[in-house]
Amino acid sequence: MKKWLLIGVGLLIIVIGAAVFYVVSSLDSLVVAGVEKFGSEITQTRVRLKEAKIGVTSGQGTLRGLSVGNPKGFKADTSIRLGEVSVELDTGTITQNPVVIKKVVIASPDVTYELGEKGSNVDAIQQNVNAYMAKWGITPGKKTEAKGDEGEARKLITQNLYVRDGKVNVSATFLGGQKLGAPLPDIHLKDIGKEKGGASPGEIAGKVIGAIRQGTAKAIAPLGLDNLAGTVTEGLKGSAEVLGKGAKDSAETLEKGAKGTLGAVEEGAKGAGDAIKKLFGQ
Repeated sequence: MKKWLLIGVGLLIIVIGAAVFYVVSSLDSLVVAGVEKFGSEITQTRVRLKEAKIGVTSGQGTLRGLSVGNPKGFKADTSIRLGEVSVELDTGTITQNPVVIKKVVIASPDVTYELGEKGSNVDAIQQNVNAYMAKWGITPGKKTEAKGDEGEARKLITQNLYVRDGKVNVSATFLGGQKLGAPLPDIHLKDIGKEKGGASPGEIAGKVIGAIRQGTAKAIAPLGLDNLAGTVTEGLKGSAEVLGKGAKDSAETLEKGAKGTLGAVEEGAKGAGDAIKKLFGQ
């Protein structure tokens, strides 16, 4: 009996060990799937992540190839590309709620700021994030109790979040294919979710997108896009007026020429008729 009991315990340990190994070995793929699923839901865009490397014991993690697509109505393939995201967790809080993230560093993000008929793509993403949070009863900047699945999810406290060495590329129809760019100011957010006892993924995404949105606005302000758009519009209007006036003048010239030619033909025909009459003695 004791022998079978030891065998049973041994098999149980092997099964548990195999299960733990499976979870740990597939953790990276689970992170990729989670980021793509919830990122797409929160931003209402196509979010893709190429690679995730998570060290369970060290608390160190790296995400590579993270991209955020564009909302409907915009032409560029992506709105934000993140070169590399490094994460440092407090391993002592991994089994707790909230989980504490010591540091997040977003290196070399590439933001495409696209102007459309109803505003920019960055503004549209911010609106999508706000709508997602409102769906779960979360109001930005206020301590509210989330409801549904979002409220039951693990909360996070992010002690330090950095965005470094980014750039902004401007895309707009009135630029006529010309590209404008500017460096994105570095961003440092502290203690996200600390006052509320933890923040949901949607709230953190809202904070990050909001900070990038503000940084983008600062970056493109010196470019004078509003004035440039007005100048292009006035230029197109002026060109249309010149073309219209030119067409009118051309039409008047042709009309005068046609009248002159017709008059000359009539005079010529009258002179020829008089000459014929004289020839026949009439």
